[in-house]
Amino acid sequence: MTIGAQSLKRADGRLPGDLRPISMTLGVQKWAEGSCLIKLGGTEVLCAATIEDKTPPHLRGKGTGWVTAEYSMLPRATSERSIREATKGKLGGRTYEIQRLVGRSLRGVVDMAKLGERTITVDCDVINADGGTRTASVTGGWVALAAALTTYGMERCLVGRVAAVSVGLLSGVTYLDLDYSEDSKADVDFNVVATDAGRYVELQGTAEGKPFERADLDRMLDLAAGGLERLFAAQAEALASVKR
Repeated sequence: MTIGAQSLKRADGRLPGDLRPISMTLGVQKWAEGSCLIKLGGTEVLCAATIEDKTPPHLRGKGTGWVTAEYSMLPRATSERSIREATKGKLGGRTYEIQRLVGRSLRGVVDMAKLGERTITVDCDVINADGGTRTASVTGGWVALAAALTTYGMERCLVGRVAAVSVGLLSGVTYLDLDYSEDSKADVDFNVVATDAGRYVELQGTAEGKPFERADLDRMLDLAAGGLERLFAAQAEALASVKR
């Protein structure tokens, strides 16, 4: 068994079912109602929540609120400089997809009626990218959101936690929390977004070559569930330091 386990060790020393080292630092941005710098291995995302006493035009006068998100990657978050999307004058498809995912994920655990006619915007800025920037944005984004609501005595608006993790298949082996070197060569790559009640917000999965079987999906979801439990525990630990 030891020989087999050793043979499955990853480049960073992890076994297939291990998360990367994770940390969440709150209060990083002075002026934000809530902020969290999440580090997941080599990936770092700064998440900041802003609460405003206004709602989008289609919700005005309806007594309900809104939660949305924006996502961006700093030019040197990757090995080669990327052009700022502001310079291009439009959001890229990937950016638009990710920020919609983060917004949907956070809205699923907020009671909009209790929020009232307010909008919470969660900005997710990638400082360093080494795989899993969207999953880190969801996980850290919730902490920033929860910190903001707790600080301002509005924690009643939260109806649960949400987190996200990646899983994948490489040469028939199921791996949790892929870094870039693994993600870029995975046979199957999945992002799993779920609440602490065990309900899914979104499953994003793609076979890069050979189609995968239902049994493969079940194994990936089981592995993701264990990773999510650890992320929920890390969120709770980080949020425990927040005071009203």
